[in-house]
Amino acid sequence: MWRRTRLGSEADRATYRTLHQASLAAPALRAGLGRTSAERAAKHLRTLLGTPALVLTDAVEVLAWDGAGGHHAEQAMALATEALRDGATRVVARAELPCAASGCPVRAGAVVPLVVDERLVGTLQAYAPTPTAGRARAAEEVAGWVSGQLDLAELDASRTRLMAAEVRALRAQISPHFVYNSLGAIASFVRTDPDRARELLLEFADFTRYSFRRHGEFTTLAEELRSVERYLLLEQARFGDRLRVTLSIAPEVLPVAVPFLCLQPLVENAVRHGLESAEGGGHIRIVARDRGPDCLIEVEDDGVGEDPDRVRRALAGEAAHRSEGEDDAEGHRSVGLGNVDGRLRAVYGDDYGLVVETAPGAGTKVIVTVPKFAPGVHA
Repeated sequence: MWRRTRLGSEADRATYRTLHQASLAAPALRAGLGRTSAERAAKHLRTLLGTPALVLTDAVEVLAWDGAGGHHAEQAMALATEALRDGATRVVARAELPCAASGCPVRAGAVVPLVVDERLVGTLQAYAPTPTAGRARAAEEVAGWVSGQLDLAELDASRTRLMAAEVRALRAQISPHFVYNSLGAIASFVRTDPDRARELLLEFADFTRYSFRRHGEFTTLAEELRSVERYLLLEQARFGDRLRVTLSIAPEVLPVAVPFLCLQPLVENAVRHGLESAEGGGHIRIVARDRGPDCLIEVEDDGVGEDPDRVRRALAGEAAHRSEGEDDAEGHRSVGLGNVDGRLRAVYGDDYGLVVETAPGAGTKVIVTVPKFAPGVHA
């Protein structure tokens, strides 16, 4: 029978201590290599290596010195420059660290380059009273792990930049045609129904304020749907009874975090390309419901439908290559679908892209599935 001891063996305890210190250093390193992140991570990395002093540098300066011997900073930066120039670990002997301070433990060490995306970005330096091959090897292993964390930070930053660029692209796609027509519809009520004109103007202001806000990659489904409602109110002011809207929203999914501006482009597509050219207008149905670990959202119209192959090309990122006769509006629709699909896949993985059901004359249904909880996704 297996018997559990309170703390386990010494090897178990050593493994736990190592993993614990790594877990404490990781969040700071995932912010990238900067002074604040280096200072937060250095003490845990020094504990991990068990050295009297640990140093993190970039290519220009010492970012953090944890432990004794801080008066060696200038020498450490010179050693970092040499290691980065050679692209290899430097084992440092006493002769390279002259010091008049009595009892200073910084007498030998290892200087290991940090590599991010095949670029030398800085160094990890571990110092002790005497040089040992084991300490140099351990410093290389820890530097390799630090480089991996910085690589992940770079990926996170790249994803953030990409999503920001895609949101900017969506903002640029907010149709001047829509803005012009909305203001025209509002103006038409100024004399005949000034109260409604005022309400519509406030809705227009709130819609544009939300669409052009500058903070956050994510929002709640409730906020996204409120913006969609404002958009549809403005379009109904223009289309009147030709545009009919049904919303069926489960209250329990309203707090779910979703990518900012992930629904408005789909609803705009339904209005502009599904109903605007349909004789007699049409009906848009928006449904959001709980489906176990996921939230399922559908945007459906009974308009003119679409060529499935054109939709496939848009979702595959081929929207830039228009077929002959494809107009600017169709290109705009492709940008919207491809943009939203790409952002969903970047955040949640390929299992969470758009699903589009359509055919000429049969309307269009766009299905969005997002997990109710996902790492790193917060409204």
